[in-house]
Parts: sequence; structure tokens; C-alpha cells
Amino acid sequence: MPVQWAGLSPGLLLTVDRDSTQRLSAQVEGQLRDAIRTGRLQAGERLPSSRELARELGLSRGLVQDCYAQLQAEGYLVTRVGSATRVAACAQPTEPAPASPAGPGPRLIADFRHGVPDLTSFPLADWLWATREAARRMPTADLDYGDPRGSSALREVVAGYLGRVRGAATDPARTVVCSGYAQGLSLALGALARRGARVVAYEDPGGPATARAAAEAAGLTAVPVPVDEEGVDVGKLAATGARAVIVTPAHQWPTGVVLAPDRRHALIDWAVRQDAYVIEDDYDAEFRYDREPVGALQGLAADRVISIGTVSKSLAPALRLGWLLCPPALLDLVTDLKRVTDRGSPTLDQLALARLIESGRYDRHLRRMRTTYATRRTALVDALAAHAPAVRLSGLAAGFHAVAHLPARAHEHTLVDAARTRGVGLYGMSACRTSAAAAPPQLVLGFGNVTERAIAEGVAAVADLLDGG
Repeated sequence: MPVQWAGLSPGLLLTVDRDSTQRLSAQVEGQLRDAIRTGRLQAGERLPSSRELARELGLSRGLVQDCYAQLQAEGYLVTRVGSATRVAACAQPTEPAPASPAGPGPRLIADFRHGVPDLTSFPLADWLWATREAARRMPTADLDYGDPRGSSALREVVAGYLGRVRGAATDPARTVVCSGYAQGLSLALGALARRGARVVAYEDPGGPATARAAAEAAGLTAVPVPVDEEGVDVGKLAATGARAVIVTPAHQWPTGVVLAPDRRHALIDWAVRQDAYVIEDDYDAEFRYDREPVGALQGLAADRVISIGTVSKSLAPALRLGWLLCPPALLDLVTDLKRVTDRGSPTLDQLALARLIESGRYDRHLRRMRTTYATRRTALVDALAAHAPAVRLSGLAAGFHAVAHLPARAHEHTLVDAARTRGVGLYGMSACRTSAAAAPPQLVLGFGNVTERAIAEGVAAVADLLDGG
């Protein structure tokens, strides 16, 4: 389908050579034919008016009208009284139809994809209000490139917010706005590489693909460190020789465990002894249900912890907004990398987020979503208890995913494939393990973007599979 260009006369790149022996009309006709034949102009696409094209090319309108008439006679163009000249539907050669791809699978009854918030609950009205308010208040100077660290307004609001709700040791001057977690991690690892780091550790299970890709891009080697019921094993971390480690202490991805108090202190001690840094992914810490809030690790050692936060889980991944709380020794390096990467994140979006937070509408949205996710969590627990009682859940105290521990006889890959044929999207723990091992058999069940009804229907549809049948 061609793009339906708005405006009185869409632009079109044509050129004429007045020194050529070829007539000007022949040049225009030839270029239009080539543009249509090659697909640069699609069937049904509108051409500029003869008056506008003549003006742009410095030709008489009559000459352009004659060119259009000739191409219409040849079947390339169609015209109607009172309507624009368009490319004829049959003007382009028919190409052999490409091989039909495999048809889509059955419509999913429920998709338990993890890491996705409830997209239907995005506070669109509040975001539009915040954007209008930000644009109305924005000084003209804010339309310039600005500070690569980000808008001072957002940095001040974020610093105040994280100090209040996450117990972080914040300073707007050491806060750098980034485009989500992926860029934040890239900036952090790039800065550490410039300081001489060669090895970065990451939690296992965790996000091996993300950690290894970001490490490779920064010229680092990524090594796994096991996680147990108290969080990352600091003793085994020390044996890796790493000068940095990526952790999710508030709600470990994907197991859901909280880094134990003694491990927190041991991790900071390791960083001090090794002149190393901890990269804290403050993953979905906003959503908790059955436990007291856990403060950010960065609050214990602001000079050794790089804390990365985003609004991808609290609002929506599409916003691509996040921040880094930088140790003093890394601030200039992170800022320089941000400058050469993209010269700064979009200012209007930053100002809108700042307005959303300081107005209280962001907190109101989070309170509403805690209730929504708690209800869906209950629906998941109840559905499994009713239909697949052999499945045990863990990691339910926070966030919007849980780990399902399957009977030992279950086969993860077979189960996932079979569930898909029944219209249920399930996702195995193997993708979160460095070894990609499918044992012990476990699933990571996201319930953030699936309704209570879909949860019940989805679990019922695969109950025999989950029970190891």
C-alpha cells in the first residue's frame, strides 16, 4: 500500500540537464517512467501537481502537463477531474510471488511472556497531559542539544524520587539519563573498560545473552556467577577475577530472590578490596506484595555501585527512558560516552517524565498497577492450584513474573512446543541459564500483560502438560 502523503503537493526528486541534447520533456518523462518501473513511485501514489513540479524544475507548466499526458497515454499514470495525478495500478511489472511463509500459529489464549508490563494500562491521558505541560513550560533554550547527561529538570526529579522511594544516595550532577537499560548497561561497561576492566561477571541464571552482548561490545569478557537462595554467590564471584558484576539485588532476575543482607555487605567489601564496581539493575523494584521494601544497593556505597533504573516496567518499554546513578570516578567517562553515542536523550520526553513524577500521577499509576498485578498473581496461583497442583511457584513476593517448578519428569522444550500448539505461550528457564540446560525443568511465567481470564483459560488448556503428563 503506498504512503498517502498529506499536503497540497508531495515532493519528488527529478532533475533536468539543460546542456543535454535530449529534450527537457523526454528527460522528465524518462525519469518518471524509471521511478515507476523501479518502484520508487508505488501504484496509487500521488504525484506533484503540474504547477508545483514546473516551479521546482524551472519549466513551463504546459511542458509538465504534456509529460503527464504522455505517461497517461502509455498507461503509467491516471488522472481524474478534480483529483491528483497518480501512478496507475497496472504500471509496475508483476514480479513472481514470493514463497508463502509458514502460516501463523494458533491465536494465543494466553501469552505468559515475561518482562512486559500491562501495556493496556499505560496512563496515556496522564502522559499526554505531562507532554503538553512540559511543552508549554519549556524554555526555548531547551530545544538546543543541551547537557549530554540529560535535562537538569529530570535529573533533579529522579534524584529526589530515588532518594525518597529507593533509599539511594542521589546527586543530580551524577545522574545520567539514558535510553533504557540496554544503553545504560552499555555506557557503564564502556566506562569500566576505559578504566582498565577486562572481565565482567553476571548472575546465573540471569540474562546471559544481554550481558554477553553488552560485554563483547565494550571489549570485555563476561563470566557467569551462580545465584542461590540468598542471591549472587560472592565467594565464587571473587574467584572469577572480574572487576565488575551485574546484579539484580532487589528482585533477582529471574529467580525472584532478594540479595540477603550479609551478601550485600560482602558484595560491597569485594568491590572495595578489588577496586571493582557493582552494576545494579534496579529491576521492577516498584512492585512488591508480601514483603517490606528493599532499598537500592547503591545507597550503601555510592562510590562503588552504578545503579541503572528505567520506566520500561513501570510505564512502557516504548518510552526508552532510564537513568544511571554514577560513582564520582566514572561520571566523566559515562558522560563522554553518552555524548558520542547520541548527544543526549530526547528532551521533551524527559521533561514530560519529570512533570509526570513531580505531579504525583506517576505514584498514582504505580499504586494502581500494584493492585492489578497482585490480582493477576492471585489468579495464577489459584489456576495452578486448581488445574496443576504438582507445579510449585516461587519468586512471587515482587514483580510480575514467577518461576514454575515442574515435576522432574517434565521436558521443558517439549512442553513449550506443545503448549504453543494449544494457543498458550510458555517460556523455559533454559534461556536464562548460561549452559542453556533444560534441567531442572522450570518455566518463567510472566503475568504482567495477561488478564485474569486469560491466565485461568491458559493454565487450564495446558494443565496436563504442566503436571508432567
